[in-house]
Amino acid sequence: MKFFTDLLPILAFFIVYKKFDIFYATAAAIIITFLQVLYSYLTRKKVEKVQIINLVVILVFGGMTILFQNETFIKWKPTVLYWVFGMILIFSKVVFKINLIQKFLSKQVTLPTTDWDSLNVHWILFFLLMGFINIYIAYVYSLDTWVNFKLFGSTLLLLIFMIFQGVFIYKKGNIKEK
Repeated sequence: MKFFTDLLPILAFFIVYKKFDIFYATAAAIIITFLQVLYSYLTRKKVEKVQIINLVVILVFGGMTILFQNETFIKWKPTVLYWVFGMILIFSKVVFKINLIQKFLSKQVTLPTTDWDSLNVHWILFFLLMGFINIYIAYVYSLDTWVNFKLFGSTLLLLIFMIFQGVFIYKKGNIKEK
């Protein structure tokens, strides 16, 4: 369910873009993202770091898009977000010797250290590649194509990637009973 609620800003962006333009769509994404963070805080008294990072990036890049009336900034937003997540995974592993993928999933799954490291590398490469794909589509194709990719293409690629990661975990690990 969380996966679909995380898609709300992208879905709002897509719908508003199709009805109006990129600037109204950007405003809608900012508002929905802010409301998600607010809702999370009000209902759980906690906001996930990923939500905060996403809010900051959409405020900065979305804000510049609206302020300067330049769609380039919002096109860069997914790339920056992907690369930030990739860099966080790299930084936490190299500097702090913490595998964040393991930290988040170890309550549900037991894996050997080498497999946790493989998963971490998979996610790093996925984030870096998605950043490059996004910026490539943003600069090579039309705005319409980029907006469609943002909702359908990137979501589909994420789902496919997650399925492959799930298969990897299923084959290599032991799922813990609740």
